Amino acid sequence: MNVKINSVHFKADKKLEAFINEKLDKLQTFFDGVISSEVILKLENSETRDNKIAEVRLNIKGYDLFAKKESATFEGAIDLAAEALRRQLVKHKDKVRGI
Repeated sequence: MNVKINSVHFKADKKLEAFINEKLDKLQTFFDGVISSEVILKLENSETRDNKIAEVRLNIKGYDLFAKKESATFEGAIDLAAEALRRQLVKHKDKVRGI
């Protein structure tokens, strides 16, 4: 799967990019119609610890699935977004099958 990573106002390191690729590649096991994904990483200027935002758009045949999550770390935000997308994929797969 083609994964495009955009980091706003900072440079994402290779470990973070590898983590994102690994998490999003696992989503293909739930639905094989995944075409590509786009990840936007942002730092929010706020007083709270949960100031790291990950937005993930997953392109599948005929649809786009989207998840936006906040956490204290980018890895945590990606974990939450990947779990939300997994649930969306399973729901979409069941809907396509007519269950």
